[in-house]
Amino acid sequence: MLLAGCSERVEEFGGPTMGSTYSVKYVRSASAPSVEQARGEVEAILGEVDRQMSTYRADSDVERFNALPAGSCMALPAPMLELVGFASALSRDSDGAFDMTLEPLLNLWGFGPKGRGGHVPSAEAVARVRADVGHQHLSIRGQELCKDAAVQLDFNSIAAGYAVDRVSARLTGLGATSFLVEITGELKAVGRKPDGSPWRVAIEAPQDDRQVAQKIISLDGLAVSTSGDYRNYFEENGKRYSHTLNPRTGAPITHNLASVTVVDESALQADGLSTLLMVLGPEAGGAYAEARGIAAFFVVRKGEGFVSRGSSRFEQLFAAKED
Repeated sequence: MLLAGCSERVEEFGGPTMGSTYSVKYVRSASAPSVEQARGEVEAILGEVDRQMSTYRADSDVERFNALPAGSCMALPAPMLELVGFASALSRDSDGAFDMTLEPLLNLWGFGPKGRGGHVPSAEAVARVRADVGHQHLSIRGQELCKDAAVQLDFNSIAAGYAVDRVSARLTGLGATSFLVEITGELKAVGRKPDGSPWRVAIEAPQDDRQVAQKIISLDGLAVSTSGDYRNYFEENGKRYSHTLNPRTGAPITHNLASVTVVDESALQADGLSTLLMVLGPEAGGAYAEARGIAAFFVVRKGEGFVSRGSSRFEQLFAAKED
């Protein structure tokens, strides 16, 4: 056993994906795959997700669906229907705080793939675009997704988390028992490193111009997702407008929550919930997390600085010594 343990090492590979990057670290044990096999399997999954859900390529399944007029139905791959169902359930549970049909509004405010620079649109323009926004306009009929309005889907709030879960499951299926998967900032860790130490990740502090660790946590079988308003925004007439839109108003959020991190066994769940809590804000988001036992870490603007607090579940998972 000692000899086997000493022969283990951490392998690493990565590359571009989803307009950003991905990285995989895993312990190369006797049962684990070669780097070439692991990379091939991972990039096949990422390529599939891109072909299905990317709003930055005209030939993707989601863009073909988005181009259809109201009253249309289209057969979609099972993963896409699964994610639409997941998003619709989150939307219902949060009274519409989570919404995957915001792409026209994101474009209007300058944050979407067809946006033309950040600017504040007129109230009339927002009201006009909102008429074609909302999960209530979607319905799944067998293998088809139908829409009764000119709805456009945007999977960016959950696609990376979904991909992390897919990659993690595939690595496990290939025999890897210890790994850290990160895709566009969403990540999941399983097992321990060869020296027995845990995988440790940093929760980033909400700084506009640099990366600073707010808190460091150890993970095993858990995923982490952080949403924040401190990187993607524009300013107009001295006011800051976040890329996170409130579906209920059609406008950027206005509260003082700078970032929220969610920890969950599912990266998909963590990804969706971090967006949802970011929309709700510190008070309503905190109440939502407490009521559902969500492990969440909130960083709130206060004056010139920040204050942070974890939900009850977060504090149970991560003792104060892990900072």
